Amino acid sequence: MSAIEQAIQHWELARGQTLAMLDTIDELADPLGVLGWRPSPGRAHICWQLMHIAITEEIFATAFLQNSEPGLTNLVLRFRRDSTPDDEIHSPEEIRNTLITTRTHLLESIRSFEGSDLSQLTAGRQERGWSIAKLLTIVSWHEAHHQGQAHFCLNSWKAAYK
Repeated sequence: MSAIEQAIQHWELARGQTLAMLDTIDELADPLGVLGWRPSPGRAHICWQLMHIAITEEIFATAFLQNSEPGLTNLVLRFRRDSTPDDEIHSPEEIRNTLITTRTHLLESIRSFEGSDLSQLTAGRQERGWSIAKLLTIVSWHEAHHQGQAHFCLNSWKAAYK
């Protein structure tokens, strides 16, 4: 199995956990209320965490791997790194569809490097010194990190409201 396919297996495991949590939220009485709940003022809500996962994958697929502008421009501005979470909350279906769209784009982009030297720097972010191999690892870590933050928010909401 190639390093790319092995990394994709890690991504699929993390995505399964993310979608399972989203399914749990979707079954609650007020999914939008839960998705928009903040653990404290100014902190990111669950919707932001999950959309940030999706938008970061879009940025990795385009700016990092293809040296091109990301799609979903309005969402990129709202959910990229260092953005400030706003109060517009997306439905579980919108979040799920965005996760699917951006993951599909990332898979198409990364699979184009199959058989390549993965130690080469990514085309769009050479100043970071990230190789394609490092990007594979960061994508695995990134979703797990933000899914964990979203899971913390969900558990905190349950403790406060259930």
